[in-house]
Amino acid sequence: MQTRNPFFDEAAKVMESAMSLAQAAGEEARTAFRAQGDRMAAELDLVRRDELDAVRAALSAEIAQLRAEIATLKGPASPGSPDA
Repeated sequence: MQTRNPFFDEAAKVMESAMSLAQAAGEEARTAFRAQGDRMAAELDLVRRDELDAVRAALSAEIAQLRAEIATLKGPASPGSPDA
């Protein structure tokens, strides 16, 4: 037969409230760290990945165009030149 012990009941209540308090403190700390990280990222003026990829694609297309233009300006390499 089990009896209810007021000491254990009270200890369980204290532990439950301590755990909920710790969980709330953890959530608050996580929110504060996330806000601090967002603030730091905004101060660093970082570029988003999709913007970087778009600029990179545009520049690689421009580089390819310039290389083709340089190749046409140089003309065909003569047999005696060092490029041949």
